[in-house]
Amino acid sequence: MNPKQLAAILLFFGLLIPAFSIAQNLTSDSIDVFIKTKMQQRHIPALQLAVIRHGEIVKLNTYGTANLENAIPATDESIFSINSITKAFTGVAIMQLAEEGKLKITDPISLYIDSLPVTWQKITLQQVLTHTSGLPDILDANEQVMGDGDEHAAFELVKKLPLEFKVGEKFSYNQTGYVILGKIITKLSGMHFTKFIEDRQFKVTGMKLTRFGDSYDVIPHSAGAYTMTKYAGGKFTRNSSPGVGYIQFPVFFRTAAGILSTAGDMGNWIIALKSGKLLKEKTSFDALWAPAILNNGKVGGFNKLTNGYALGWPTVTRDGHPAVGPVGGGRSAVFVYLKDDLSIVVLTNLMGGNPDQFIDEIAGYYIPEMHESNGFGLPVAVRKLRTELLKKGFSNTSAVVADLKKKDPSFHLDERDLNSWAYQLLSQKKPADALSIFKLNVQLYPESANAYDSLGEILEITGDKKAALVSYKKSVALNPENKNAVERVRVLAGE
Repeated sequence: MNPKQLAAILLFFGLLIPAFSIAQNLTSDSIDVFIKTKMQQRHIPALQLAVIRHGEIVKLNTYGTANLENAIPATDESIFSINSITKAFTGVAIMQLAEEGKLKITDPISLYIDSLPVTWQKITLQQVLTHTSGLPDILDANEQVMGDGDEHAAFELVKKLPLEFKVGEKFSYNQTGYVILGKIITKLSGMHFTKFIEDRQFKVTGMKLTRFGDSYDVIPHSAGAYTMTKYAGGKFTRNSSPGVGYIQFPVFFRTAAGILSTAGDMGNWIIALKSGKLLKEKTSFDALWAPAILNNGKVGGFNKLTNGYALGWPTVTRDGHPAVGPVGGGRSAVFVYLKDDLSIVVLTNLMGGNPDQFIDEIAGYYIPEMHESNGFGLPVAVRKLRTELLKKGFSNTSAVVADLKKKDPSFHLDERDLNSWAYQLLSQKKPADALSIFKLNVQLYPESANAYDSLGEILEITGDKKAALVSYKKSVALNPENKNAVERVRVLAGE
């Protein structure tokens, strides 16, 4: 992160800090300011937001431009691709069949699908739903469906590949299992899986604008798809403005991705699901939203936030405000907070907009302790450090850390966690506190080029260019390939 980017972050949070201090009965305007600023920061052309509380949609709003080519504003009827959030609908469909007694999620897939490879036959529905099956992926190295979009050809090709790992050994995101689930839903329901999902979820919920489709289809009120990356010369490069994205999902692939919807429709789907219109039994929800337990007793997921995976639903497994959080295409996300009367839908038309990264902050407008500025989301060790520093002062970081280690010899601060928190403090307009944490990180990790690079950045921002130059030089000495540090040394040394 270079100084210009940091300055932009400071400007961004400078606009938002006043909003963070407002009480729980925040006006809609404060959330709107947050959303619009996030959109500007991330270059998101259009965004739809739905907030669900007390069994109803309490906030529904649309922002930005649905079609950049023709400058068409987005409306509440603009339709967005939800990509892999489709898998959550597939999970619900499987549990609907389970409630009807037509399957058990512990059943092997070979009970319903013939002519499977021997190594596949004991794999269960639950294991394919949770991406713990070890199945080879039906997507090729270029992220395209095998067989040129032909279902039979694709399935025959993937069946020839070996398992990628022992069943249950790890989480590995995989589309093959969802193609198999489509076959099973079609066989057991007596209708194509797309119609089953349309009849049993779209229609029951009143999702009038929701449908299956992709970039090839002519979709009325489509918000389209945009991306900041372009593939050229055998590699992806990031541009400074969005370009048009294009994705096709063969019909047989549409248990994995392929639903287009609106935030309003998605909000109504969540209301229907939680109120028992789609699933009747508590045990169904327990199964639907329970993250898979790996062979080593742990859960596995995409990242530190969506760190587990249930039946088509990524899970946010944590002590405070746990959630299930389907994400799709890096562009849309739905978080259902399991212990709070709150669900949030954010749909965008930018691949790489990653709204899952700021949904918790939206939740903070309804549950104030969830604001990042209040320490929410920090790793356990960093949260303990923060609590003690708020009592004893950020000028005493070394002594506080020593005391924490004395009380608990296992206390450990991760370098990346500290670095991330320091940047948060900087963005919250607390440069002195941030500087203390950057200095602590260098103290704890004296051989880290990145720690010295980050310290150089904060020193430069706070005006101590002489000390910044020293820190950058140390970073370069530890890692001569650190381009940012090399450039800052050149600039600050007047070379």
